[in-house]
Amino acid sequence: MEIKKINDFVWEIEKKGNMNVPCRIFASKKILDDIKEDNSLNQLINVSKLPGIINYSLAMPDIHEGYGFCIGGVAAFDSKEGVVSPGGVGFDINCGVRVLLTNIKEKDFALRKQKILDEIYRRIPTGLGQEQKLKLSEEELNNYLIYGAEHAIRRGFGEIEDLEYCEENGKIENANPSKVSLRAKKRGKPQLGTLGSGNHFIEIQKISEIYNLKVADAFGLEKNNICIMIHCGSRGLGHQIASDYIQKMQNPGLKDKQLAYANLNSTLAKDYFSAMNCAVNFAFANRQIIMHEIRNILKKEFPNSKNVLLYDVCHNIAKFEEHKINNQVQKVCIHRKGATRSFGPSKKLPLKYQQIGQPVIIPGSMGTSSYILVGTDKSETLSFSTTAHGAGRLLSRTKAKQILNPKEILDDLNKKNIQLKTASIKNIIDEAPEAYKNIDEVIHVCDTLNLSKKVAKLIPLAVIKG
Repeated sequence: MEIKKINDFVWEIEKKGNMNVPCRIFASKKILDDIKEDNSLNQLINVSKLPGIINYSLAMPDIHEGYGFCIGGVAAFDSKEGVVSPGGVGFDINCGVRVLLTNIKEKDFALRKQKILDEIYRRIPTGLGQEQKLKLSEEELNNYLIYGAEHAIRRGFGEIEDLEYCEENGKIENANPSKVSLRAKKRGKPQLGTLGSGNHFIEIQKISEIYNLKVADAFGLEKNNICIMIHCGSRGLGHQIASDYIQKMQNPGLKDKQLAYANLNSTLAKDYFSAMNCAVNFAFANRQIIMHEIRNILKKEFPNSKNVLLYDVCHNIAKFEEHKINNQVQKVCIHRKGATRSFGPSKKLPLKYQQIGQPVIIPGSMGTSSYILVGTDKSETLSFSTTAHGAGRLLSRTKAKQILNPKEILDDLNKKNIQLKTASIKNIIDEAPEAYKNIDEVIHVCDTLNLSKKVAKLIPLAVIKG
């Protein structure tokens, strides 16, 4: 395929044949060369052929092959002529990340690091199929599906102020549990308050560098303070909802069955949104409960500590937003698959962020730095207010297992004085830094293009993996 260079970090695949729009890739030359090795560019082209797509089929700099859409794929659809595709959301609906800020200094924390790490690992179930001690009735599960983090707080898991610092205030509207299958509910019911497996993690970090003092001050970021990053999603519930609706949406004649879709004005699309929103709310509640447990552990060891939520952002979601298109504000359906919202200054944000922009959280891979950035007005023009969500895979999980060695991974973490707690040493191979793109390069692309701007660098001190 022919890829046209627009500038050093923007590349375009021109509209040809039955493509409805061109494709735009935000990447360095190195990232672009790497992604040519998988199928993500072909997936990007396939998305451009979907009905009602607007402007471009977009890829963020953490692009890699996914199911249907590439990971790092973004597309906006006309609210009348467009479609919704579960493959453009993903199986782990509202896989997302939140950061808990503390006023605990690293030197003080170091004395209790092992104890706190062990206690977090003891209290929060991790790994595939793990269950929480919460026993939910059908009615209680439905309340979590409808009200998300709000219901978790009603049940004592956190403070009401936390909701202000969540995307969608921790509860997306129009969630209808009757559109969620019994199988999905059965899978999700025992998993609320659990971390899961794969790339999900809880990481204890130190704020090591500040790039923008004004924004860092507004966000409450202080150098050498400890923060906790939580990355997880909707667990088996979201996975089953995606599977159920992909099956229901199989379109006759569709070349790529992974891009099954329904027209936005159809009953099937409305049913999918009702079910997907339940998974979104389940994930908000899941992260809220995990954060509450961590807060309690920190308070026990540091009674005078302040532990406040910086922000919680979604990675895998489709929702309606208003964006300026051809100089007119238009309601569109945005699919963000492995991508993060990146609003600039806006009244849609918490009061203390309205003049600054949205906190953007981009984790690195295990053992590497993560970053706090801030959303920009420029991202509205470039990417429907979207930026990267992480480092992005470089090696498939299968390839990583073939060429990487768990002992070498552990040795590298030990050299960096990063403690690891995991259910399976064998399973950390496909989460090794070598399996991912260079996070610093991904951040450089985002920062240079103004998809989001660097505010602070976080370095890991300890990590829990499923």
